[in-house]
Order: sequence, then structure tokens, then C-alpha cells
Amino acid sequence: QTAGQSGEQELENLVLKLSVLKDFLSSIEKKALKALQEMSSAAPTTPPQPLSRKAKSIPVQTFEVKLDITLGDLTKIGKSQKYTLSVDVEGGKLVVLKKQKDSQEDWNTFTHDKIRQLIKSQRVQNKLGIVFEK
Repeated sequence: QTAGQSGEQELENLVLKLSVLKDFLSSIEKKALKALQEMSSAAPTTPPQPLSRKAKSIPVQTFEVKLDITLGDLTKIGKSQKYTLSVDVEGGKLVVLKKQKDSQEDWNTFTHDKIRQLIKSQRVQNKLGIVFEK
């Protein structure tokens, strides 16, 4: 019977140790969660200062351009019209603006995911081809 009692005693000690260990793990988990919450709540306010020194924002660039007529547009040939091309790198947008008579404007906006390819002409230095999704 003493062997049985010592077995029960060991089992009780083991259960007690497991209980203490469970409480200890639980408290560590709570501390880790609290630390993560503090880090995430502090994150938005502190990093921008160092980041803003490193990564300068890229301003929107605007260019005066002439559209090159492709064979498919031969029916629309008139005098070549000037367009304004605005490139917003951070916003991921390309805007083609056409000024019309009576100060009206007509524009097309292309998002970066619609642009498939940029092709720099090897023959004409200031000519750029843009391949869109469609």
C-alpha cells in the first residue's frame, strides 16, 4: 500500500507542477500580448520621422507630349495635338490629359496594374511606347 501511496503522491506532485507551469505560461503569454499591443500602438507615431528622412516622396511629374498615330487610328488623323502626361509614381497612376476647344479637358487615367510594358525607342531618343492591358 505504501508503493501505491507514493505513486499517488508523485502523481499529485506532477499535477501540481503542471498547474504551476500552466499558470506561468499563461502569464508569459499575457505579457507578450501586452508588449505586442504596446509596440503596435507606438509604431504609427514613432517611425515616420526616421523614414521621412530616408524615403523622400516622389512628386507627380508632368510632361508635354504628342501622341504618335498608329495605323489603327489613321481615320482620326488631323493636326497632331499636344497632350499633358502626368506620372504619379507613389499613387501608381498615369494620366493623359487632352486640352480641347473652349478650355474643356478630356483625360484618361491608367493605373499601374493596367500598364504591361514601357518600350524606349532605339531610333528616336525621346519616344516612348506604352503597352496597356487591353
